[in-house]
Amino acid sequence: MDNSFLTEEERRRVGAFQEKVKKHRGDGQDPLPWNTAVKFLMARKFDCQRALELYINHEETRNREDLSIIQADDEQLKKELFTEKFTILSGRDRNGAAIALFTARVHQPSLTTHQLVLKALVYQLDAALESIETQRNGLVFIYDMTDSKYSNFDYELSKKILNMLKGGYPARLKKVLIVTAPLWFKAPFKILRLFVREKLRDRVYTINLSQLTQHIPQEALPRQLGGMSTSQHKTWLKLCSQLALKEEPDMNSYFVSFKRNTVEDGQDCSYRSVSSDMSDHNLHHSDIDSEESKETVNEKQNNEDLEKEDSSDEKEVNEEKDDWLNSAPSKRRLDSVSENDSVKRAAQENNAEIEFEEKSIDSPSKKRPSSSTSSMSNSTAEDSIHMPEEDGMDLDQLVEYTRTMRRHGLMEEYASIKMEPPAGTFTLSKAKHNLPKNRYSDVLCLDHSRVVLRVLNNDPTSDYINANFVDGYMHKNAYISTQGPLPKTFGDFWRMVWENQVMVIVMTTRAVERGRAKCGQYWPPDEDGEEQFDDYLVINTRMEVYQDYNISWLFLLNTKTNESRQIYHLQFTSWPDYGTPSSAAAFLDFLFKVRACQEEAVSSLGSSWQGHPLGPPIVVHCSAGIGRTGTFITTDVSLRRLEHIQTVNIRDTVRRIRSQRAFSIQMPDQYVFCHFAIIEHGMREGVVGDVDWTGFDDSDSDLSD
Repeated sequence: MDNSFLTEEERRRVGAFQEKVKKHRGDGQDPLPWNTAVKFLMARKFDCQRALELYINHEETRNREDLSIIQADDEQLKKELFTEKFTILSGRDRNGAAIALFTARVHQPSLTTHQLVLKALVYQLDAALESIETQRNGLVFIYDMTDSKYSNFDYELSKKILNMLKGGYPARLKKVLIVTAPLWFKAPFKILRLFVREKLRDRVYTINLSQLTQHIPQEALPRQLGGMSTSQHKTWLKLCSQLALKEEPDMNSYFVSFKRNTVEDGQDCSYRSVSSDMSDHNLHHSDIDSEESKETVNEKQNNEDLEKEDSSDEKEVNEEKDDWLNSAPSKRRLDSVSENDSVKRAAQENNAEIEFEEKSIDSPSKKRPSSSTSSMSNSTAEDSIHMPEEDGMDLDQLVEYTRTMRRHGLMEEYASIKMEPPAGTFTLSKAKHNLPKNRYSDVLCLDHSRVVLRVLNNDPTSDYINANFVDGYMHKNAYISTQGPLPKTFGDFWRMVWENQVMVIVMTTRAVERGRAKCGQYWPPDEDGEEQFDDYLVINTRMEVYQDYNISWLFLLNTKTNESRQIYHLQFTSWPDYGTPSSAAAFLDFLFKVRACQEEAVSSLGSSWQGHPLGPPIVVHCSAGIGRTGTFITTDVSLRRLEHIQTVNIRDTVRRIRSQRAFSIQMPDQYVFCHFAIIEHGMREGVVGDVDWTGFDDSDSDLSD
């Protein structure tokens, strides 16, 4: 082999590397061929130790994927090669790198295997690497997702390919260009994470077709990518076959160079080493059953939890005596822990380009801005049942009223609300075909406010889910109150989220409490996890865990339409079973975090959102969807009114919420807690001073209805 292109030092290192490999492999094996050793050293800039690591990884990859023997006459391999889903283009980039092209829309995972695809790649890459210019100047990998569908994408295969190229194949991977990636593509969340600890991370780009020519000369690109060249795949495969048959074809004859310079220091630039081309760095993105309610939960019995758990297999509902924890706001103003969170979101698709943007979410401890309800037009608010009105109390009056009523008096007030009959009928919830979809047999949906799903396959029973629209302050249908989904209703739940453009889900329970299931696991609980629910794929792309709540960024894909959205899932974890939050401050932090995520989500929609300024409905659920759910909504509605007209009317707010989601606020201590939370907010904002709660709990709290 002609070694004239190597310097004397490089030739010395080739010999040293052969010795290292021989020592690693042990005695009795043939020495590593000179030209093979050169490839590994070229890939690692003649660093012998790094080249040895690459060699070891390469051998492990080939053994693990059974790629050691690739027979050119294998009929299955031939069939895979002629699909042209993977090819080496005849043109090079401006730095002399070879260009490998993978066309995602051609890939049909059900018609091939990972091993066959990888063999086809290695078969062609091995041939491309016979060119010294490719060894010196590296490889650009184009992952073309133009017109691809989710069914064309195979995450595990993509991971194997990129893992191999970045650390298990003797070629310098200069760039990965992901072209016209749909928003559902996992690369921004998962594949790019493969490069988090690698220098290569700075060379992964998600771009549209118009930007491709900033990386690759137009003359080197095929016409389907906006270029000027025609496919040379058959010619390329013929050269690969000749090489496999040891006919020693001139591989350099296939390639056409479009390098910026032809001479450098008296040398042919095709042999110069190029570490990277980062002139277009501004384009890079640095980050990718048979359940049945066997017992009712009786609203008429005081101190019985209407959110009683069903058993761990979600088949039974148990009623147990509650052990409610009494709590009052702190006697001094509590300082919140300052948090500076950033929410990373997938931006709207612009010419199919995926971008990321970080936007700060105000920490709960910061001064809240005035509610945007003050600028709402009447047309967006007039239908809400919560409107500005004269009846109510300012914060000082609320403090005095709460202290005077004490716990016992507030419980009696709640008892009077509880005595009022439901404001409507439950006909659809009681229908025989819908009963199995109810978590609890006596927690039903009011007909007039229920969420109606689109009918599927002309099945009239497919429009039901145990959920009700609930108004916010000057905001029609601000919330969807619903039960914790059952496994059989997971698909219905995500269909409801999709059809109502929901972008924030609030969960006020743990999935399992006291050893019993309170809610089905309807989302992937772990970061990078994914689950398919009917037509909806849910990917947990990011998680943040705090002392009192968790936030998950969920990527929701409608696999029928290939449309996708980002969903914020916020779970409050410090609400004890049979109790109320021990810290009103923690609950308020959570509530304002929910608001911040909703504001960020609405902002991301831009002008495409023409509805209420506060956005589409927020889904709120616990287990039954009335107790903790009602407490959250009551507090949020009351605080929005307080921000707008400086008064609250907790009693009437609860009554109105119950007129849309029956039995909301189902325990007396939840009603009391709403008062505490609003007063705590006033203390945190400095509107009211410290409150003396002496004697608040002196009265017996064993009120019975």
